[in-house]
Amino acid sequence: MTTTLKQQLQEDLTASIRARDDLRSGTIRLTLAAITKEEVAGKTARELSDEEVLQVITREAKKRREAAEAFEQGGRTDSAARERAEGELLAGYLPKQLSDEELTAIVTAAVAEAAASGAEGPRAMGAVMKIVNPKVKGLAEGGRVAAAVKQALNG
Repeated sequence: MTTTLKQQLQEDLTASIRARDDLRSGTIRLTLAAITKEEVAGKTARELSDEEVLQVITREAKKRREAAEAFEQGGRTDSAARERAEGELLAGYLPKQLSDEELTAIVTAAVAEAAASGAEGPRAMGAVMKIVNPKVKGLAEGGRVAAAVKQALNG
């Protein structure tokens, strides 16, 4: 039987508690809480699939990045460093992100595909995003994708 991502998180939590790794155990504990919250949201409680767990981890990692930036701007470098460390820890559970070159190649192909169907210029943003998003789901953050598409469309 294969281990689900949630089980992996729980095993890592146990190991980090034993190792007295406060950063790791705290981060995993908060992530598991977010997963549980997602599972009991709605009319009936359910078990999340690995893909849904990945979405929760992605959301948690994004929160850490945004918090780190906010702390950085507020001059609280110690808090920013902790948020960054938590974000990097969570990134270890996510699929490897696309490099800028890989993302640009996917976007360029999508722009050409959209142009072939008549969508060109900045107004083609929606059409290109529809082509790109399924290909990069979970492999690149939405803001990065949108910026790359905008840049490709504006030439």
